[in-house]
Amino acid sequence: MDIIVDDTATAMAELLTLPLPERPEALTRLLNAFDSTAARLNMDLVQMHHQAGGFRVDREDPRYLPALRMMTDAGVWGRMREALEAAWRLQKAAVPGIRHHDVPVRAVLVLGNPDDEHLMKRIGGYYGMSGGSPVLFVVAWPTPENLQQIAHCAVHEMHHYIRHANVEWNPATVTVGEHVISEGLAEAFVRELGGPGALGVYTRAVSGQALDDAYAKITAAVGLQGMHNLTPYVLGDATAERMGQTPVGIPDMAGYAVGLRIVDAHLAATGLTAAESTILPTTEILANAGVTVAA
Repeated sequence: MDIIVDDTATAMAELLTLPLPERPEALTRLLNAFDSTAARLNMDLVQMHHQAGGFRVDREDPRYLPALRMMTDAGVWGRMREALEAAWRLQKAAVPGIRHHDVPVRAVLVLGNPDDEHLMKRIGGYYGMSGGSPVLFVVAWPTPENLQQIAHCAVHEMHHYIRHANVEWNPATVTVGEHVISEGLAEAFVRELGGPGALGVYTRAVSGQALDDAYAKITAAVGLQGMHNLTPYVLGDATAERMGQTPVGIPDMAGYAVGLRIVDAHLAATGLTAAESTILPTTEILANAGVTVAA
């Protein structure tokens, strides 16, 4: 698998020197260069970027260029490349015949918006998106606490991409169980590669009784189908409300910690590694972890 980490630092620095009226078009060109799907569907990339917590192109902000420098000085783009290449080596060694799409994987890091409450307060200033796409989008507002995590986030997203090439992900029929296990497996894989400190802040956000309560609610709903039903169980009530879905009494991002708990129970029961488990069906992992899917 070829892995490309695009030099978005240079592109964003150039964009931020343009006159303000020219920046939306420059951002659209930048994002279309990596994935033209939105353009084909006539979607507003700038609006999507802003809604997703990306840096604003409709106002000046003196914090943006120093934040970019902070990431470049820390070598974030190089760390992403090294982590992704190491992740692929680990995965191939664990499952030599694993299927993957015969296209390059591209990691695209864009600057976040430090005034976006969801980005900064709920998910530690960074997150990723990929699923079945070979484009791994990572949005980050750098802080001393998350600089080391950005590369691990890209690995988390690549794990989703690899798993979805081997285990079906159908938005109409995907279950709560598959979604939380997908997140838990990706985090276990990141930990396997980079140690416990590599775990995402969102995976460590819920603990104690709150985690126990979330585990009970989520495992009771593991058979619930459809992406339109899953957000509250994975990302929590506040994010569900933001996306127009009904809350179910789950704390922010609890599906990640619950997913990791289920995966860890599976790993303990089987002696397998996270990398070896990448291609296993959800039903098998749930059964190994002692989670019953309600009829």
